[in-house]
Amino acid sequence: MSENQKRKLLMIIFLMYLAILLRITVFRSSFRLGQIFQNGKINFTLFESYILLLQQGRWFIFFYLFVGNVIWFVPFGVFCYGVEKRQRIGKTLIWGFLFSLGIESMQFLWGTGVSELDDLVLNTLGAWIGAAGVHFLKIKKKAEMTT
Repeated sequence: MSENQKRKLLMIIFLMYLAILLRITVFRSSFRLGQIFQNGKINFTLFESYILLLQQGRWFIFFYLFVGNVIWFVPFGVFCYGVEKRQRIGKTLIWGFLFSLGIESMQFLWGTGVSELDDLVLNTLGAWIGAAGVHFLKIKKKAEMTT
């Protein structure tokens, strides 16, 4: 498989990932295209809902939401960091933040979820983890090649 074919395949996989992510987060069953500014809610209190879940002993839901918000953005960080010519974790972090902000904004506009500050933080963390993982794998590979 040529490099060009590999890049096209990776782009198709990434676009499928984005479509699935947007379906899960924004274009849910409650989504209606004409429904703008109808039920949008914003939670600016950092980790309030997670603390409440822990206080209630709802560990599984806490774990599912907390870890899920991180894990769903790891592929985003991997892809964005991997395709940059001048690879910078900070740049990938900004892209992860902006994409998450876009999702939270769409959730608010269409009333398809609660826009939460903690989602923004955890999604951005996931993008950083993905980029950092690729970065450290490349460093390890270079070190192995020199030994």
